[in-house]
Amino acid sequence: MEKKVAIIGAGLSGLIACKYVLETGFQPVVFEADEGLGGQWRHTIESTKIQNPKQDFQFVDFPWDSSVKEDNPNNQQVQAYFNAYAQRFGIVPCIRFNSKVIDIDYVGESNEDIKSWELWNGDGTPFGSKGTWHITLQDTKTFSTEVYKAEFVILCIGKYSGLPNFPEFPHGKGPEIFKGKAMHSMDYAALDNKTAAELIKNKRVTVVGSGKSALDVATEIADKNGVNYPCTMIQRTVHWFLLDFKIWGFSLAYLYFNRFAELLVHKPGENLLLSLVATLLSPFRWGFGRLIEIYLKSKLPLKKFGLVPKHSFHHDMYKCTFGVLPDLYFDKLKERSILIKKSQTVSFCNEGLIIDGEAKPIESDLVIFATGFKGDQKLKSIFKSPTFQSYIKTPTNVTVPLYRQVLHPQIPQLAIMGYAEALSNIYSNEMRCQWLAQFLDGNIKLPSVKEMEKDVKVWEETIKQYDRKWNSCIVTCGIWYNDQLCKDMKCNHLRKKSAFAELFEPYGPSDYNGLVQK
Repeated sequence: MEKKVAIIGAGLSGLIACKYVLETGFQPVVFEADEGLGGQWRHTIESTKIQNPKQDFQFVDFPWDSSVKEDNPNNQQVQAYFNAYAQRFGIVPCIRFNSKVIDIDYVGESNEDIKSWELWNGDGTPFGSKGTWHITLQDTKTFSTEVYKAEFVILCIGKYSGLPNFPEFPHGKGPEIFKGKAMHSMDYAALDNKTAAELIKNKRVTVVGSGKSALDVATEIADKNGVNYPCTMIQRTVHWFLLDFKIWGFSLAYLYFNRFAELLVHKPGENLLLSLVATLLSPFRWGFGRLIEIYLKSKLPLKKFGLVPKHSFHHDMYKCTFGVLPDLYFDKLKERSILIKKSQTVSFCNEGLIIDGEAKPIESDLVIFATGFKGDQKLKSIFKSPTFQSYIKTPTNVTVPLYRQVLHPQIPQLAIMGYAEALSNIYSNEMRCQWLAQFLDGNIKLPSVKEMEKDVKVWEETIKQYDRKWNSCIVTCGIWYNDQLCKDMKCNHLRKKSAFAELFEPYGPSDYNGLVQK
């Protein structure tokens, strides 16, 4: 009997998952609520560019076209790149656009039976159970619904879209009393360029947030409105941001993204020797971070604008909360088309926003909240079963507990992609999707449920040494993680040509090309 594989989402991870599942011999169906592929890259603001150099943000077997000369391509170039990838590998015919997934329900096995399994899915294989997933779909144009049945589901719904996070407001002090307009950056980014420009034109705009999206939105607004209508930014926490991925012309990859750099940090499941090495070499880790902080303070007027973070660069690095500054951001600060305000709380009044320490409100016509997304809640809500919903949040409420960052030990016949963050989410997703394809093809044997849960716990406890509220960022040990996947797939995890290169050269997408022989 044909085993049906359904992929939910045609963003970056959905495209990659489809490509590798196709190569394994399955005929997957991809359900996408939008009318085009690309996920969040279809809905970014006009000035968005990739943060990484393009050689680090590319598919392992599909490099950028030679016509793209920029080191950091813009969102239109990224979208064209994704479309070319989907065409090249026959992904587009697999996608059902305008097909919104309302929920998914696992039918055929009781919760009691599932909890009694010693092996994932009963026998440790992807199709061992008699259960099937019932996927409720809604056509976004006709609003008709149907139920599609599949033996395996791959969730690629993303952490940074769909369910925006808003601050909580005291009663009577929320946006309902504001005479202007309040929205999330997700909704602003979804506007076409002309509509967005008309929305902000000659408006007093306030952006709430301190992450990459907040800086991008504020810079774009300042560029269009200038000093006559400056954009106000309200920040709660100041983060470290880079000019690019170099300091004094030296690539940061040599400090953080090679095997030597990973010797400086503790890694999940490491032996006693590696643990001792990480402890002894920890001063180097501290020194690298201080070097970057000194460089940024020398190159940018951080102190002048009150933008020196109270925490170390490593704090943002290990949480994946650092980023690359938008073009001309500090120029906008200097000309005062961007104004910075700091506050731990915000509330609305009729005229605008009230913040800590200021008696007068910040008068605004438009307030944009760049305050992140509720990725775990979005993932949780797609399950119809309350039992499966309860599995998404861990007791410590930090991240989705996934074995190899792919499988939940207690949810059968389902994989979750795109929830672990690394330096480049393209090739880190490719590694996971190749691992999953090999598992679907019967080439990987899983340990017991208890061993999977133990491994998940080891990862959480290790990385929480550097990030107490771990949110799935594995940037500190990305190579170590890829090594595990390679060993599972019976591939050589040492990808360089010499011992010196293996230790000191950065790892990137090209190192994993041709990983699994087809």
